[in-house]
Amino acid sequence: MRERFYIRTYGCQMNERDSEALACLLEEHGFSRTGSEDAADIILFNTCSVRDQAERKVVGKVGLLKRLKRRKPDVIIGLMGCMAQNHGEAIVKRQPHVDLVVGPDHIHEIPYLIGQALDGRGPLVAVGSTTEISTELTAHAKGRVSAYVSVMRGCNQFCTYCIVPYVRGREKSRPIEQIVTEAEGLAAGGTREIFLLGQNITAYGLAELRARNAVSEDASPFADLLRAVHAVPGIKRIRFTSPHVKYMNRAFLETVCELPKVCGSFHIPLQSGSDRLLEIMRRGYTVSDYLERITALRTRPGRTSFSTDVIVGFPSERKSDFEATREVMERVGFDMAYVFRYSPRAGTKAAETLVDDVPKATKEERNQILLRDLEERAERQNQGYVGEIVQVLVEGPSKRNSERWSGRSDTNKVCIFEAASEIQRGTFIDLAVERATSHSLYGRVVSR
Repeated sequence: MRERFYIRTYGCQMNERDSEALACLLEEHGFSRTGSEDAADIILFNTCSVRDQAERKVVGKVGLLKRLKRRKPDVIIGLMGCMAQNHGEAIVKRQPHVDLVVGPDHIHEIPYLIGQALDGRGPLVAVGSTTEISTELTAHAKGRVSAYVSVMRGCNQFCTYCIVPYVRGREKSRPIEQIVTEAEGLAAGGTREIFLLGQNITAYGLAELRARNAVSEDASPFADLLRAVHAVPGIKRIRFTSPHVKYMNRAFLETVCELPKVCGSFHIPLQSGSDRLLEIMRRGYTVSDYLERITALRTRPGRTSFSTDVIVGFPSERKSDFEATREVMERVGFDMAYVFRYSPRAGTKAAETLVDDVPKATKEERNQILLRDLEERAERQNQGYVGEIVQVLVEGPSKRNSERWSGRSDTNKVCIFEAASEIQRGTFIDLAVERATSHSLYGRVVSR
């Protein structure tokens, strides 16, 4: 019987993509997938280290598997991803029932490492950064209407609060030709939307240019990549995350505004609306710089929507800093945001050098204020779609009501409509929006 594996994923879209690619790789090596931990011979956790809470969640879950290990001593338990990279051998010292600890740059080695573990060799630890991205993690699950494509790994920004450069390593990018080949394969399989992924995606290719002393102020290898993917027949939409303001130069902005397949929804981390805090965070831009990029993106044809990341309660945050953030969020008109209460992250400059001096109650209060603002703004902005016709990429049955189907607009709005036998996944429909909530648009299909 083939060994069965189960993968549980925590954290970002990069982790989701790594888990998908690993599952395909394991199947290529003769393992079979199962949707249940209890039925699995191999249990893998793809972990996140961005916030301490994410790590605690994994530690608690893995700790519970001690009982399973006693009952099934041959089961293989592995941790992969950022937490594995962050703690390495310390994980197996604290939790000796763990068999594998594998960092992000070594995920492609997991089929081989599992073989060793099944032979009784372990625990096995494979961490540390490599200089290249493995070509073995390019497979995708079949039938994806929208698919993630990782184009780079790592980050060179070293924001004071962020652990990513330490666990994901320095920036390294895949060749455009590889990415285009992957996109062509997805298009041939029915994928219509590509979602390009990178921790600092607008810095794509710049590290390689610097190594050749070939960087200029107008250089934007990411713009070149967008043009190359845009030319792939069958791909109708392109999304990407996460851009950094510092690398959103003229070449990038002109390309995004020019290419019709690039969607009008942009997730651009802000973190704070205070120039003072942005400098302490080492973000590398001012509020004016940020707003300038937003203004440029609004010149593209059609609607635009913006989402962001914001930290409340960063060390020394004053009420005036918070109000500045609130003002910028309203000015941009974000209708979606990930709002995080600051907590020190061991290993970062902020944790080492700054005092966490904003009271917990104040962080919670500010967090709730921003979430209320966000809810009201999203409701108001979504109501503006009522009476309009939007083009929707059909994704399939709604998760909440199988009698309805769902899809997304160009601006990444979830759209809900009545199911019909002639509507198929991966096709585009025109939807007359009849009502809206803060989260979704509802309407009737007017053409197929």
